[in-house]
Amino acid sequence: MRHDVTMTSSLDADDTRKPLLFGRVLNGAGGARPIDWEEAQGWVPLAPDQILWLHLDRASPGLQAWLRKQHGMTGPTAELLVSDLSRPRAFREGEALVATLRDLNFNPGATPEDMIAMQLWSDGSRVLTLRRAPQQSPNELRDLLDRGAGPRDAGAMITLIAELMIDHLSGAVIDINAAIDRLEDNADDLAIGVRAREIAEIRRNCLALQRHISPQHEALQQISRDAPEWFEPHDRREIAESIARLRRHVDDINISKESAVVLQDELRVRAQAVGQNATYKLGVMAGVFLPLTFFTGLLGSNVSGIPWHDEPWAFWGVIGACLAIALAILAIFRSQRWL
Repeated sequence: MRHDVTMTSSLDADDTRKPLLFGRVLNGAGGARPIDWEEAQGWVPLAPDQILWLHLDRASPGLQAWLRKQHGMTGPTAELLVSDLSRPRAFREGEALVATLRDLNFNPGATPEDMIAMQLWSDGSRVLTLRRAPQQSPNELRDLLDRGAGPRDAGAMITLIAELMIDHLSGAVIDINAAIDRLEDNADDLAIGVRAREIAEIRRNCLALQRHISPQHEALQQISRDAPEWFEPHDRREIAESIARLRRHVDDINISKESAVVLQDELRVRAQAVGQNATYKLGVMAGVFLPLTFFTGLLGSNVSGIPWHDEPWAFWGVIGACLAIALAILAIFRSQRWL
């Protein structure tokens, strides 16, 4: 199932040098200024409310070593941040929060339900987000900061990223529900084969979303429970609301999946009815023509004694006899309520 999304920017990177895709320094008032790769190496906050955000390409060579050296990460954490292990999860490591979250895939030619992973690390003063394929949520967050309407601290940034991902998911759930409603409203207008393909696609989309959303729900719950102290109470309330929204989407997807099963069962019954009707019609035709075939075969036997073979009216007499037999059989069928 494809979704049309207007991209907030045609560029995924402000700095063409890898691994930095773009970076911002939050000013604590909803805005931010750009920062390049060289400045990010020796960045230190000049004010207590400044936050560094770097959006990185995790496929860049040497990134794992840079994470360990520059940010003091342990080997397993740095390896997780650059790996392709994409199952959503979250855990606390000292004063740092580490998470893997998944967002819908809006890249050209991709199926949105094949959600793509984004790794996240923050110690309260620095936020690192890492991805392999372009994602929509970081671009939207960057544009909000550039307009002065973004988050004020690291906790708010993490909760906003989760909210943006859930907003994208809402569109996918709405599209699935709309497809189910259309199938229900046009039940008699679509061919069985077309309906079967659309129902199968809906079920595949529901299963794909459910496979990623359930662990994402668990990851957000882990953030809510175990986030460090810099993750403030209002951030926990926001993440709790995101968890509730995600739970509702999980329920909606389950309902959509069950609705698709019901539609598939109805379609199976309809197909069986069509097949039974065709078989019934063939049976009626066989019931009518079997006695006629016996009668004409008997008269057509190449043996002596066939009556009326020299009579000029014999052909039309046989035609009349066959018509009478057919009408008699149809009358019997009708009397037995077989027609």
